[in-house]
Parts: sequence; C-alpha cells; structure tokens
Amino acid sequence: MKKFLKWLGIIVGVLLVVDIAAGMYFFHVAEVRSPKSFISADAQVSKSNPTYKNQEWYKTVNKQHWTMKSAGGDLKLDANFIPAEHKTNKTAILVHGFMNSKKNVGAAAGMFHQMGYNVLAPDDRAHGQSQGKFIGYGWLDRKDYVKWMNLLLHKEGQNQQLVMWGISMGGATVMMTSGQKDVPHQLKAYIEDCGYTSVDDEITYQAKEMYHLPKWPLVPTVSAISQIRAGYNYSEASSVKQLHKNTRPMLFIHGTDDTFVPTKMINQVYDATKGPKEKLLIKGAKHAQSIEKDYPLYQKTVEKFLGRYVK
Repeated sequence: MKKFLKWLGIIVGVLLVVDIAAGMYFFHVAEVRSPKSFISADAQVSKSNPTYKNQEWYKTVNKQHWTMKSAGGDLKLDANFIPAEHKTNKTAILVHGFMNSKKNVGAAAGMFHQMGYNVLAPDDRAHGQSQGKFIGYGWLDRKDYVKWMNLLLHKEGQNQQLVMWGISMGGATVMMTSGQKDVPHQLKAYIEDCGYTSVDDEITYQAKEMYHLPKWPLVPTVSAISQIRAGYNYSEASSVKQLHKNTRPMLFIHGTDDTFVPTKMINQVYDATKGPKEKLLIKGAKHAQSIEKDYPLYQKTVEKFLGRYVK
C-alpha cells in the first residue's frame, strides 16, 4: 500500500508539473505581448475590397496624437484623433482586435468619417504604440476606454455625443465596457462586431480548435496564471455578465461563417443586454470580415441604428 501511494504521489506530482508547464506556455501564447503566428495583423487590402478607399484615406489623413495613462496604472497609452470634415459634437471611439492596433481600423474610421463623426482610435495596452506586457482581452481595457471617453470630453467639450464601436476582441471590449457604472452619460450607443461571450468561452473554444485540447485542466490553469501575473481570470472577463448591467442601445454584428468566434455567440450576448438592441448577421462573412463582405448593408445598418440615438 505504501509503495502504491508513493507511486501515486509521483504520478500526481509529474502531472501537476506538466500541467503548470503547459499552462505557462499557453499563457505566453494567449496573453504575453509577442508575435503570434496565427494572427496576420498587416494583411494587404486589394483594390477590389469595398473598404479599400476607406483604408487608403485612413493611412494618409492628418491625425492628432493623443496619449494618457492607463486606468489604475502607469502605462502610457496611445491614440489617434481625427476631427470630422465639418465641426461636430459626434465622435466614434474605435476598438481594434487581438494583436491589431489603431492602424487596422481604417474601414470603420472611413465609414464614421463619411457619416460626419470625429474618430478616436486608441491602441489597447500591449498593442501598437501603447505600453504593456499583458493582453487584457477587453477586461483590463474596459476601464481604459472610460478614461479615453473622459479625456475626449475634456478636450472636445461636454456636449459630445459618443459612440463606441469594436471588432473581435474590440467587440468584447465594447460589451465589457457597457457594464461599467462610470461610463459617461454622453455615450449614446454601442456597436459590437463579432465579440465573444467571455474570455473563458473563447480560450476554451480555441484550445479545442487549434490544439485539440479539452478545457480541463489546461484552461483553468492558464486562467489561474493570468490571475497571478495579469490581474484577472477568464471567468470574470465576461461580456455576458457585463451586458446584464447595460441599459444603453447596442447593435450586434456577426458573420454567418465565423469559425474563430463562433457565430452562435451572438445569440447569448444579444439576449444578455438590457437596453434597446438590434442584430445584424452578414451572410457568408468570416471572422471580422462583415464590414468588407457587405459594406453597403453594414454602413446602412449602422447609420440607421445610430440615427435613432445620436442627433
């Protein structure tokens, strides 16, 4: 019996060491700022792409350079501000996706500019020109975006009417921000494009899709490491839980052929919000490609939706 218990202890110890080692590896893949082989952040846009003109305009338009400190920390965060062609009190705050940056929001920036909005496009912590080592998946970033809103109101005036738009991880950031009590009353509406229900759900899904691994024990281990090193765990980083506290208008957008953030997630987040809401499914669109798959429908839906809440 003693020999059996000894060997059992050795086996459990070895498995624990393997689990922790694997957890550290996948934590680095998921959260530590570094090049990711599975993400193409700077893919070339062809001239046939419906958003090509928007993105070319965005590359060359004059931009104001804004900076601020992160919420509750000392990270320097970076952003571009583009005034509308004609003076306005309407501003769209754009949130990029995982391992992208403010450079990658040209399609949406051009759309909002054509709609007469000012545009504020920040780099999330650990992205682009912003400082930071750990990726927040929207959870750490939500408080930063409330600070960006307040900075914008300070610079541009308290009569601003704000709209928040985000794609992929940015979509989740929008939803997570919507549950914050300190969002300024000037924020009139949210638009989320293909955001996930929670970090736990998305990491679990990707563990299976990319590595053919079950949730247990790996994802809880990585989540525990995240709690220790980055200050948050995957279960608390929930779009659904935050949406339960939201009462402001939100437009939900998703592609029907999204296999990176599964299309079915839109139903959970749509059902969770407590405010006025609308859903747009773009037929045949893959992940984060709805705006280019059917730009006229996308733009028309966004403009009509915001027309009800931003005057």
